[in-house]
Amino acid sequence: MLAGCATSGPLGKADKKFQRGEYQAAIPLYQAAVKNNKEVGQANFKIAESYRLSNRLKEAQPFYEAAIGKGIKTEEAYFYNALGLRAAGRTDDALAALASYNEKGGRKFAEQSQQLSAALTASKSMGTLPTKYEIRNLEQLNTASTEYGGGVRQGELYFASGRDGKVYPGNGEFFTDIYSVKFDDAQTMMGGAPARVANDALNTPMMHEASPTFSADGNTMIFARSNDGSKKGALSVDLYQTRYENGAWGEPVMLPLSVPNADDFAPALSPDGQTLYFASGRRGGAGGNDIYKAESAGTGRWGTPEAVAAVNTAGNENFPSVAPDGTLYFSSDTHAGMGGLDVFRLKNGKVENLGPAINSAADDFSPAFAAPDRGVFSSNREGGKGSDDLYSFRRLPRKTVTFYADGTVFSRPERGNDLTPRPVANETVELRDANGQKISETMTDASGHFAIKVDSGRTYTLIADRDGFFTARQNLSVPNPPAQEQLAQQTNDIKVPVTLTMVEIVKDKAIVLENILYDYNKSNIRPDAAVELDKLVAILNDNPAISIELSSHTDSRGKDA
Repeated sequence: MLAGCATSGPLGKADKKFQRGEYQAAIPLYQAAVKNNKEVGQANFKIAESYRLSNRLKEAQPFYEAAIGKGIKTEEAYFYNALGLRAAGRTDDALAALASYNEKGGRKFAEQSQQLSAALTASKSMGTLPTKYEIRNLEQLNTASTEYGGGVRQGELYFASGRDGKVYPGNGEFFTDIYSVKFDDAQTMMGGAPARVANDALNTPMMHEASPTFSADGNTMIFARSNDGSKKGALSVDLYQTRYENGAWGEPVMLPLSVPNADDFAPALSPDGQTLYFASGRRGGAGGNDIYKAESAGTGRWGTPEAVAAVNTAGNENFPSVAPDGTLYFSSDTHAGMGGLDVFRLKNGKVENLGPAINSAADDFSPAFAAPDRGVFSSNREGGKGSDDLYSFRRLPRKTVTFYADGTVFSRPERGNDLTPRPVANETVELRDANGQKISETMTDASGHFAIKVDSGRTYTLIADRDGFFTARQNLSVPNPPAQEQLAQQTNDIKVPVTLTMVEIVKDKAIVLENILYDYNKSNIRPDAAVELDKLVAILNDNPAISIELSSHTDSRGKDA
């Protein structure tokens, strides 16, 4: 059974910083203890926890591993080491670490470990999924500090940024404030200079403000704010609401649906303003952070929050968002994803991963829609300017497929020395449906070629007719379109080949019908013979001016009688 561990002696000063949530200041103090060979296992564990609790799991992982190597037995070390390995994109190593945790009898994270193992196994095939989104780093907005959590108000993007101000002791970066930008080109989200929302009632120097969401008229903002750090422990986060009046945002008021000693953050209003979604680490959830929703009770009041059970897991579900069509989007580190936090949506009662491009091996979160097919999201993936960056996304339109019956009409002589089929120019080709009804027609070109648009998954008949020749008839079955990822272009033409050959009519020349066979001592027409006879019927129907003599003979198996 895994056991816990306690701090002691030489780490006292570092532990005080840690307990106050001053993780960035605690890290070098723990590192000094490691350097001086004092309680190396415990110091490495606390370094790892300092990174994890300030949302830096990838940086935490080597220190969890070092702590385990020095004999630390706490469940957290083994489990969070696995999370750090996943954050680093080391899926197989993360699976092995989870297996090790389970083998050692871990109980605290048993359910989450099972869910995460299943998600990691499923994630190994996600890199091959088709890309449905085009993304771009919003370089004009991003800095080396954090930018995340967008909300759109009257065409203007509001977001959180820690680009200047007072230093937050949790991670050594600045406290975040709310900024806004009016893009020069709203469609491409290009241009425009971001500016801090000039309102001292909204942005404060020693608290985080982030994740603004707006009512449909843009006059109500709900956002997240941390406390001022006056109480012990890490800063908690609560939801606040403010109104836009007389050209400015009013004094924010804490929403009573927030609970003490728990983080309530990342609010998101539905398009009709009747539902408020948010993330919370409150007691009684499925585990970690969960998504909750509260229905409007009128005049800025909200009903009792309830968990969105369809999306919550034993892990963390954060940063809900609602698309213009009412679809709920959110981020999770436990549903089957590509690593860290991934963006998901709840569609028809099922959780769907948005796939590559939007999701990566890093943390991808907080989508905000500027239109049904585009918006912004946040990520700390490789290649950004630093910490969390804002990225634009645009859903790629579905690739289209147009099918064509693509063929050539030939005429074949039945007399003379040269019986080679020859292409027929200016010949009419009819397209008929499965019931024999004419749909359209076209003419062959100088080389006898033609093309007629057809629909996927349907069956047609093509007919060419000329005096002195048997009518040419060819059935055509059009396949279903290929999968989107198999299509090379945005618009794709697929040609279904077909050949129509009109055979010259020669008087008194036999037409041999193959395989008109009978069962012994019976006169019934067999199914295989019926197919051949139907061809004869088609010839007669297509060529009503001809007359034929039909004859057949018996075989020698029976008696003469």
